[in-house]
Amino acid sequence: MTSFQYDQQITTNYPELRGGVIVAQGMTNAPTSNALRDRYLAEQEAVKAKIGATPLSELPSLSAWRRAFSGFGVSPTKYRSAAEALLRRLTKKGDVPCINTLVDIGNLVSIRYGLPVAIFDTRQIAPPITVHYSDGSELYTELASGEAMHPEPGEVVFSDQNQMVVARRWCWRQSATSAANAETSEAVITVEAHHVDGGVDIESALSDLLALLAEFAGGSYKSAILAAGNPAI
Repeated sequence: MTSFQYDQQITTNYPELRGGVIVAQGMTNAPTSNALRDRYLAEQEAVKAKIGATPLSELPSLSAWRRAFSGFGVSPTKYRSAAEALLRRLTKKGDVPCINTLVDIGNLVSIRYGLPVAIFDTRQIAPPITVHYSDGSELYTELASGEAMHPEPGEVVFSDQNQMVVARRWCWRQSATSAANAETSEAVITVEAHHVDGGVDIESALSDLLALLAEFAGGSYKSAILAAGNPAI
């Protein structure tokens, strides 16, 4: 059974796209342990030191995501990629709070590589999750408010077989139905890049995610790196 895939129009229009995808089962999403918290906070300090005074817009991974957003008609400064939003908070406010084991693992890897990491709880999802251009009929439930709405036609979304949107504007915001919580044990986890040589970063980020998940969340995993020639797992 296919768990996650890119629509052909997406891989055609974004030829540099590389996606690292993990299909996870049997995890435990406990409160963040002291060991993971210490590692996460250390990573935050290392990333702040590495970025220094460099504008986030000049980081190759984030600059490429800005171009990707512009490519489907979305302002990349009004709607920032998840990775840019995290790094913006980190550099302006000094830290990113701990949430839970899975979210913190994803955020740790996201800030390390400047790439968006998403963790989709699959209990309410009818696979496969497909990345595609919206026709405007799909349904999205806002994470913060629980409000139901439709995406804009032409917007890149992740949606399931029942047209339930699990992420809007590619990597801008997840849905309420897919967010990782204390009961999450099965998930599809993604990390994506558009920049030149992004495949190298995806390989490293995927390896880091798998190691951290095995250490702190347990469970079993299968993974793949997706691109135009290999668009599904």
